[in-house]
Amino acid sequence: MRILRARTELPVSAAEAFAWHERPGALERLKPPWAPLTLEQPPTSLAVGTQVVLRAGIGPFRTRWVAEHVTYDPPHEFRDVMRSGPFSVWNHRHLFEELADDRSALVDEVTYRLPVAAVLDPVLGAAVDRRLRRMFEFRHRRTAGDLARHRATKEHRLNVAISGASGMIGRSLSAFLTAGGHTVVPLVRREARAGEIRWDPQRDSVDADALRGVDAVVHLAAEPFKPRPMTAGKRRRLRDSRIDGTRTIATALARMDGGPRTLVSASGANWYGDRGDEELTESSAPGAGDMLCEITKEWEEATEPARQAGIRVVQIRTGVVLDRAATVLQVLGSLARLGATAPLGGGQQYWPWISMDDTIGIYHLALTSPELEGPVNTGSPNPVTNEEFTRTLARVLHRPVIPVHVPRFVPAMVIGRDFANSLLFTSMRMVPRRAVAAGYEFRHPTLEGALRDVYGR
Repeated sequence: MRILRARTELPVSAAEAFAWHERPGALERLKPPWAPLTLEQPPTSLAVGTQVVLRAGIGPFRTRWVAEHVTYDPPHEFRDVMRSGPFSVWNHRHLFEELADDRSALVDEVTYRLPVAAVLDPVLGAAVDRRLRRMFEFRHRRTAGDLARHRATKEHRLNVAISGASGMIGRSLSAFLTAGGHTVVPLVRREARAGEIRWDPQRDSVDADALRGVDAVVHLAAEPFKPRPMTAGKRRRLRDSRIDGTRTIATALARMDGGPRTLVSASGANWYGDRGDEELTESSAPGAGDMLCEITKEWEEATEPARQAGIRVVQIRTGVVLDRAATVLQVLGSLARLGATAPLGGGQQYWPWISMDDTIGIYHLALTSPELEGPVNTGSPNPVTNEEFTRTLARVLHRPVIPVHVPRFVPAMVIGRDFANSLLFTSMRMVPRRAVAAGYEFRHPTLEGALRDVYGR
């Protein structure tokens, strides 16, 4: 039998830390980004007898993991055991120690045994132990970081409607907000179920009555960027999904009495266009000519009905989000694993990268900062060139850098010239001046630290 114990101090009381773990979204926040875990049945509570069902990836295999809560003693402890899954024994105690009124310690104590332990433990025991320790280190960092963010704004408990709540950013933001005690109401295009609101941008309609009582709307829904050649239809969907959807929501809010008074709308760093090594702040002039640049300018202009109606509008100009589901990391990560790590084009184009935690952190800042309006650059304070990005990724993944530069036509052949130019070769040295001025502290200020969190290295 093996025993793993991890302990970390938290900037909140034991009761607040326990409550965070009880809320919807907490388990989603605790999933490491590098671990192939799918939450099939989330817990309804931590009460004795409730179960969690996960689908876990182990090498090329997928296994079902059923855990059941067997101890519930708030705010001191809850415990779960594995009823079926990859281990022969898994007993996980979650302990909360009170240190002061606003300080506590979280202790995870796991007793586990590998199947056929006499055979597998000498071969795999140490490797499994290292992976579990890495996972709990991540979970503790994220728990402490999330609790610190929520503690700074704990007087604000908001009811937030989110379009695109099932997308890459939407899932993470929804989990972060609900675990922090906020209420999230997804905006959906199908028939709305309980706790959802129907909208249909093709018919320019939103269920305005259901929006009453909502404090803020976060608008994320848009046709995703996918690495494939551009067609006229794809170009039209990219544009229309952004402009029409944004205008639908902005106009609906403008027409309402007693509706949400804040609209936080997605935008992109491509608003600035290709600008070489010019430092780009929110006061910089817009770019011109590039396909995504022109779409992004129209995207922001579509929020104008809400702004003119006196609603606080914040446009989140997002850079390259470091998530394994993101197009850039899918392309570069796959190439790196094949040993084909090399700068793209000249390699001197700036990429305004940002971690997923800091992306949702700036959305949270926009929601909870009444004085913040207009565009907010959502990128790291330390943008890097493609060449530096490539070398850092290779170092994190323990891959060599090929001593050549990939010609521009190579990715253009794979994902199309428009996408290649806009996503890979446009230089945007964007810095988050307004977020920093508003007091935002970056969880991942360096690229290497952010990539290590993504890949668990």
